[in-house]
Amino acid sequence: MTTRHEDGQIRVEERGRILLIGVDRPEKRNGFTPKMFDELAKAYTRLEASPEIFCGLLYAEGDHFTAGLDMPKIVPLRREGKPLLPVGEVDPFNLREPLRTKPVVIALKGISFTVAVELMLASEVAVAADNCRFSQMEVKRGIMAGCGATIRMVQRAGWGNAMKILLTGDEFTAQDAYRLNFVQEVVPAGEEFQRALEIAERIAAQAPLAVQATMANARVSLGSGWQNAYAGIQSAQKILYNTEDAKEGVQSFVEKRTARFIGR
Repeated sequence: MTTRHEDGQIRVEERGRILLIGVDRPEKRNGFTPKMFDELAKAYTRLEASPEIFCGLLYAEGDHFTAGLDMPKIVPLRREGKPLLPVGEVDPFNLREPLRTKPVVIALKGISFTVAVELMLASEVAVAADNCRFSQMEVKRGIMAGCGATIRMVQRAGWGNAMKILLTGDEFTAQDAYRLNFVQEVVPAGEEFQRALEIAERIAAQAPLAVQATMANARVSLGSGWQNAYAGIQSAQKILYNTEDAKEGVQSFVEKRTARFIGR
């Protein structure tokens, strides 16, 4: 019998074209440790580096997604100004370059505090169980959210809604998260993983280069405005129209069958 590491682990499993990334420290409500941040970044790097993988699915073991950071283990790093994530690996929060090009779907449940909210906001599609309890509670601990909440909450929900959450640290529900555009679907508890998997499978069934180009163009629009995004569409389309996947897309349409995309 393998002994579980006291600092938890991140499970990684390939399922078809999807990379399952599991937060695994349920005995501590999946409290994040430096080891887990390191392994999470490596899992996202694997997602980016694997040509046969088209989409990621982030989930958690146990009854809760995470109670947040394991502060006694994290504080020493933060006091010294050291990063939580290793240099050279992909940033799961998608805040530093190189930015992630492949989509991630996240399945949330139960207690989903701090880092869970920021991973949710960094994902392309979020599915929340109806028993989710969210909180960005850093101000209650004398610190601030540092992995994207101060940026993305304002983008998604507007200044006032974001400040109400960020400045009080109060909890909010799955329905609140849906209303504020933080999650895309709310499902009965216990169904969140399966629904997230269904969405990931639908994404993974599409042409991966087209999916990545769509994400990249939308990101330009969000950061630099629609005119800059539009300016890049023609060159992106020229590349896509000359791929094997585009030829397969046309051929599958003619033959009235499901396309078989390979990412080339």
